[in-house]
Amino acid sequence: MAIPITYNFRNLVVRRTTTLMTALGIGLTVAVLVADLALVNGLKQAFQSTGQPLDVLVLRKGGTAELSSAMSRAVYQDLKTNPGIARNGSGEPMASLEVVTVISLAGIDSPNGMSLAVRGVGPVGRQLRNIQVTAGRWFQPGRREIVVGRQVAKRYPQAQLGRQIRFGKGMWSVVGVMDAGQSAFNSEIWADLNQVLSDFNRQDAASSVLLRAVDAAAVPALINSLNDDRRLNVTAMREQTYYDNQTNSGAPLQILGIFVSIIMAVGSSFAAMNTMFAAVSRRATEIGTLRVLGFSRFSILTSFFLESLLLAGMGGVVGCLLALPLNGMTTGVGNFATFSEIAFNFRVTPAVMLPGVIFALLLGAVGGLLPARSAARQEILAALREG
Repeated sequence: MAIPITYNFRNLVVRRTTTLMTALGIGLTVAVLVADLALVNGLKQAFQSTGQPLDVLVLRKGGTAELSSAMSRAVYQDLKTNPGIARNGSGEPMASLEVVTVISLAGIDSPNGMSLAVRGVGPVGRQLRNIQVTAGRWFQPGRREIVVGRQVAKRYPQAQLGRQIRFGKGMWSVVGVMDAGQSAFNSEIWADLNQVLSDFNRQDAASSVLLRAVDAAAVPALINSLNDDRRLNVTAMREQTYYDNQTNSGAPLQILGIFVSIIMAVGSSFAAMNTMFAAVSRRATEIGTLRVLGFSRFSILTSFFLESLLLAGMGGVVGCLLALPLNGMTTGVGNFATFSEIAFNFRVTPAVMLPGVIFALLLGAVGGLLPARSAARQEILAALREG
């Protein structure tokens, strides 16, 4: 015969002060874990939203990032002749020679300066991305004008529309703010390709070439064709693959967050265990009475174990509620591939909260097993005598 679950709820309500304190302790542990998972989830969302399925990124042979790659104009001209490349309405190949460099800029969270990526692009590069200017206008070729991502404009006072930033050989005017959705381009500064190359003395040393295949079936063939061409000496990959690989930037943060959560979990487990042992001690008479009424040792063990899980479950819900205000908040981390900051939003989703609740139930299971076993092993007469 099983003990009704209402018995466990009543006990938690009667001991509401102890219940709330223990649930809060577990909740803080869960909140740390959920916040860490939300951060990594936001970072992954930013990278996974970057790139188009038909786009192929071409780097120098062996290159792993645009910042460390060098692409000459001669190779670019050869790449454009590949028959697998789509063409725009003007019949021009959808191929964009681009350069990526890094500048330092003081921000609201980094008064001493933070590295930001500057991307030099041409008209085709802008056409390849689905990016809109939400304020101001696009830069004009041959001028020191820049368009900044909305996250850059939000986090860096110097990057506001109408202001100027010094880098390269002079002052650059902020003439527009672009919105790239959830993608990593929101953390970049865009300018005219030739002007960036000139200011950084890189006339024949761009970083990469972005190509668009004619259709989905042509993407693998285009990649294989470029990789197998020894004359070009390049490494080609899907643009989405390139940005997926950069999610490794969040690995150290995830490991650190999990480590802190485990340390806090040890204390929370002991707190839950102490709470349940105290409950067993105070309810010795109840345990004896339950045995007299015919409830088995297994029923008592199950009841106390379930009560511990209920307590931990409450803590899990509290932890998720504590972390929920983080949803949508903006933060930034260094991208180890480009050595520049990428800004993104915390993403507290059900898929992030579920591991937090499961983690809380695991704490409840660890903390409640020994007290439940202790309650089940009590002899009837000894339990009644203690009462």
